[in-house]
Amino acid sequence: MKKDKSILTLFLILIITVLLWQCGSADQSVKITGRQPEEHHDVDQSVQITAQEMQEFGVETAVAAPGKLKLYVSLPGEVVIPPDNLAHIHPRFPGIVKEVRKTVGDKVQKGETLAIIESNESMSEYALKSLINGTVIEMHMTRGEMVDDRKHGLVVANLGKVWVYLQVYQKDLPYVRVGQSVIISAGKGIPEARGIVSYIAPVIDEVTRTAVARVELKNKTGIWKPGLFVTGRIETENLRVKLAVPKTALETINGNTVVFVKDGKGFKPQPVHIGRENDSLVEIVHGLRSGQTYVSKNGFVLKAEMEKSEFGEEHGH
Repeated sequence: MKKDKSILTLFLILIITVLLWQCGSADQSVKITGRQPEEHHDVDQSVQITAQEMQEFGVETAVAAPGKLKLYVSLPGEVVIPPDNLAHIHPRFPGIVKEVRKTVGDKVQKGETLAIIESNESMSEYALKSLINGTVIEMHMTRGEMVDDRKHGLVVANLGKVWVYLQVYQKDLPYVRVGQSVIISAGKGIPEARGIVSYIAPVIDEVTRTAVARVELKNKTGIWKPGLFVTGRIETENLRVKLAVPKTALETINGNTVVFVKDGKGFKPQPVHIGRENDSLVEIVHGLRSGQTYVSKNGFVLKAEMEKSEFGEEHGH
């Protein structure tokens, strides 16, 4: 009887061992063949692209090298008319407007007649003449109108030169000085211009907590219209850095900033650490070596190729 129990016990142990071994094998099989959760875009993956495709999609390359990195402060501002370039012209005596010779938008010369007024006192006519060369920008009188106060008249402005009032925040005051060159921009469609800081207000505005910096700007084409909101960029530093690349070279993969670097097979996304930057260039602190060929523009084409490749691999399992 004892012998039968021993045989039964051994048989049960054997069955349990076999079952455990099969479960272990099943788990091992899942680990081998099952697709584990992973991040897409393996940064070790090399992307191949032909020269023809690069040309077709505008993919450009450059060689990593040292560069100059200009740093700026950007300040908001507005275009205004210099006071000496503005003339308010009003009738000297009350009377009737007999003739209006100029209207808004007309160019006038200093001393040119703008309107004729008949005086109420002497009944004689006198002329309203421009005090400066410029353009009529306002007119507040019509023929036959009675004029008897300073609400009536014309405004002439010489817009060949304008000022830009920039708002300088407290943190930026140490970087702004009289005589500095300033790049003025007003957005798409208006070319940038350069001016000079000619004045910085000695006091801070109590409301805006900013000081005013005045920039003189030539305006021969008339593109800088008074009232236009602009941005002024003032250079604060001109640095020589070991490696500088255009911002168009940077792509993001798995939350990492990368640059596509040429290797033996194609282009490999190389993680990089960036340092200081301006509007167009960025310093590379780590991840890129001088002399390496990298994609400087339209690297998103290579990123798309990686996505397409990985999508195909996923469906292949």
